[in-house]
Amino acid sequence: METLAQPGLGLTILSFVLVIGVLVFVHEYGHYGMARLFGIRVETFSVGFGRPLFGWTDRRGTRWQLGWLPLGGYAKFAGDMTPASQPDPALAALPEAERAQLFQFRPLWQRALVVAAGPAINFLFAILLFAGFFMTFGQQVTPPVIGQVVAGTPAEEAGLRAGDRVLSVDGRAIRRFEDMTHVIAINPGQPVEMVVDRGGVPQTISVTPRVVLEQDRFGNAYRRGLLGVQSAEVELVRRGPLAALWHGTAETWNTTRMMADTLVQVVTGRRALDELGGPIKIAQFSGQSASLGLAALVSFMALISINLGFINLLPIPMLDGGHLFLYAIEAMRRQPLHPRIQELAFVSGFALLISLMLFLTWNDLASVGLWDRLAN
Repeated sequence: METLAQPGLGLTILSFVLVIGVLVFVHEYGHYGMARLFGIRVETFSVGFGRPLFGWTDRRGTRWQLGWLPLGGYAKFAGDMTPASQPDPALAALPEAERAQLFQFRPLWQRALVVAAGPAINFLFAILLFAGFFMTFGQQVTPPVIGQVVAGTPAEEAGLRAGDRVLSVDGRAIRRFEDMTHVIAINPGQPVEMVVDRGGVPQTISVTPRVVLEQDRFGNAYRRGLLGVQSAEVELVRRGPLAALWHGTAETWNTTRMMADTLVQVVTGRRALDELGGPIKIAQFSGQSASLGLAALVSFMALISINLGFINLLPIPMLDGGHLFLYAIEAMRRQPLHPRIQELAFVSGFALLISLMLFLTWNDLASVGLWDRLAN
């Protein structure tokens, strides 16, 4: 396969800012919209960190602004005074009508919904992107039937045959051929169990996907699992609105499960840490997707939206999942943890996130060959 030229720096930066800017706005608007629904006052809505490039204040008193560093954003609620979102004790002396507009004085279930709305809207946004894609461009549909088994591959060694209908792989129901290839791809070198229908009789077959190193059209290298089977037929189907939403939801769910599996594999050592990417890698893929056209960029944006929602649900302080974890403890104890404990938790979470960001950036610089060029 001929390797395509890398997109220019200008397109890469513009695409990255567009992808991240849109997704951060969507995420933070989830928090903002739910807060407004409960009558909570939002002081600042920022896309990007650092000194604002420009902004305005709406009639409700919310400051909308664009920061110069496009690596995130935030919605600041009235009354948030510390990294642990602890209010100033003096706020308790405010009249009840004013306290009712402050986030920290709202019922626990309302605070939890405000926090959860950010990741939730990222998943919803991905569903809508997939649905729009399936209605406009169509969805690739392939029956989960093996059309051919390649000689000398793990599939042949395991005893798979042409005509086998794949029912499940690694415990997951398979409805399309692509569902099977997705599961196989994220399990290179790891044995998986396949249940196939052969002549009306279900059979369980254990197979270990071969580890293969591949390159995409831009020369990016990656590891994936290879089974050695080909599909019987492929067709592109345009979906109606309801069917598109259904299949968009299924695609989002399957992608989220694969992300969870990949994270478990990294934590347990089944996948190398250098396979993880950070902001530079996202920027690189943004530019590459944009250079391939609107369809590729929309698909990539849906993937990153799911990624953003998934990561924010991890139970790490400073992330939405960390807040929800503390709220769960508060619900069980019927009182919040001591403010000092929450403060330490959020400081630790911040240190962990900064360390992870530095590590991922190091990985990114290595993947683009910077360290090799410096060494030479």
